[in-house]
Amino acid sequence: MKKHIPNFITLLNVFCGCVATVFAVLNRLEIAALFVALGIFFDFFDGLAARVLHVKSDLGLQLDSLADMITSGLVPGIVMFQLLAMSQTDGWGDGSHFFLNEGVFQISHILPFMGFVITMASGYRLAKFNIDENQVSSFIGLPTPANALLILSLPLILLYQNNDILNGIILNPWFLIGLTLVSAYLLNCSLPLFALKFKNTSFKDNALRYIFLIISIVLIVTMQFLAIPLIILFYVVSSFIQERL
Repeated sequence: MKKHIPNFITLLNVFCGCVATVFAVLNRLEIAALFVALGIFFDFFDGLAARVLHVKSDLGLQLDSLADMITSGLVPGIVMFQLLAMSQTDGWGDGSHFFLNEGVFQISHILPFMGFVITMASGYRLAKFNIDENQVSSFIGLPTPANALLILSLPLILLYQNNDILNGIILNPWFLIGLTLVSAYLLNCSLPLFALKFKNTSFKDNALRYIFLIISIVLIVTMQFLAIPLIILFYVVSSFIQERL
């Protein structure tokens, strides 16, 4: 019976991803972000449950990646689609008029579909992860859940921090295109990134992990949703520095 517990937790991730997909399509991006966060929570605990119960399996590995493809691959692509569509219009709204305005299809309508480059890059990364036996104590390239949090933070910054300068940057199509390409690259680059897996409680053995967690908490408390892109940036930069030392 216990061997099914981690897989059930993974299926909760699938459910959250499906719900997030629906709300992302409806342009309720704040609700989509909530369910993505829940899905990532289940994604963390399915692996923890498998280790605690000693019931790791090939089925669980495949199921985990399929769940991540929905929650951390498809949803961020839809969210970037919506943001790119908003960058071509006057701002937040239903978005249906973007395609149906006077029944005319314009070349600019192609741009939002570039958001699915994130989904394609996520699928490629997850497929590589499943056949890579080296990503145990560290990751090669940005994990899809971290990338999903990066993309989902943008509509939350727009909605809840409502700063004219930030809004202008986030809804700039060139910024969104650049972020999409950087996101796709980071997902599949060869840069080793440390994993938040503590083998013991020693500060000496986990100094970078403790420092990362402390700085992340401080940033979240002081900067709210704006902290998320900064935390991802710090994660990548600190991993890069550690690799060069």
